[in-house]
Amino acid sequence: MFGAAPATGQAAPGTLTGGKPNMPVSFHSMDTVRLWWAATRPVSFTASVIPVIVGSALAAYESYTWWVALLAFLGAVAIHAGTNLVNDYYDFKKGADSDVSLGPAGMLQQGLLQPRQVLIGGAVAFAVGIVAGLVLAFTTDLQLIWLGVAAVLAGFLYTGAPVHLAYIGLGELTVFIFMGPVIVVGAYFAQVERWDWEPLVASLPIAFLVTAILQANNLRDIDNDRRVGKRTIATLIGRTWANREMYALLAAGYVSLVVAVAVDAMHWASLLALVTAPLALAIVENVRDAVNPRQMNMVLYRTAQLHMRFGALMAVGLGIGLLLQEL
Repeated sequence: MFGAAPATGQAAPGTLTGGKPNMPVSFHSMDTVRLWWAATRPVSFTASVIPVIVGSALAAYESYTWWVALLAFLGAVAIHAGTNLVNDYYDFKKGADSDVSLGPAGMLQQGLLQPRQVLIGGAVAFAVGIVAGLVLAFTTDLQLIWLGVAAVLAGFLYTGAPVHLAYIGLGELTVFIFMGPVIVVGAYFAQVERWDWEPLVASLPIAFLVTAILQANNLRDIDNDRRVGKRTIATLIGRTWANREMYALLAAGYVSLVVAVAVDAMHWASLLALVTAPLALAIVENVRDAVNPRQMNMVLYRTAQLHMRFGALMAVGLGIGLLLQEL
């Protein structure tokens, strides 16, 4: 979902929401299915899976249907895949990604796929997400259609024409809203068919940390983004303040978790996610000490890992709370 920076060496082994690591596998030896699977950047999908799990776990205190959770999972991941493909197409066209970028598998850069193929692939992925969303809406509540429409539009317009949200300083806000509250609240609503404030509050820690992943990406890419005219918050406020924004996003993830538990939006066992705090502190030190894109690429990877572990532990805590409630 995010941009790329000039390569200065080996990239981190993986990221979760669209970070673009170099990969050691030669895609020339892959068959078509594996090639396309890699092009969707499946390593990033935990960023859409985690909020589905959290939203479904919150709903499970009242109601849970496995196939509803499965459809929510399929819809979220398919839209995420479509966003990744469309992002690669437009970043390639705009010059934000090149053959010297700390980028993804490099399908377009290596000529393994053509730009038109990638754009069509993105449309197909969006279509799968739309179908999953429509089935979910027609079997639960039609109000879900509005969330689905908004999610697809946000995914395409993140880098797609005519808006290019990521290029006009709105990428962070888009990621915060659509990979936090929209997915968590949507997964919750699909189960209980009712809007409520608890999933909105519970989504905030996930939203802050997924935005921190984008911030790490934008810190890594700040110089390249300025060269190609891509406006992110990092390019607008400069590296020093962008570093501080990164620290604030990480801190907000933990503060909002405590607040969510304090106002009874989540069971107290969700505080289990606080055990990831040492990893967050290590990321702060990494950001402070990083002097080149390669080091920031490792920060991106570690921030994505933090998001995944934090979210998974939140969900485990919700599960523990559910078990305690049954005793």
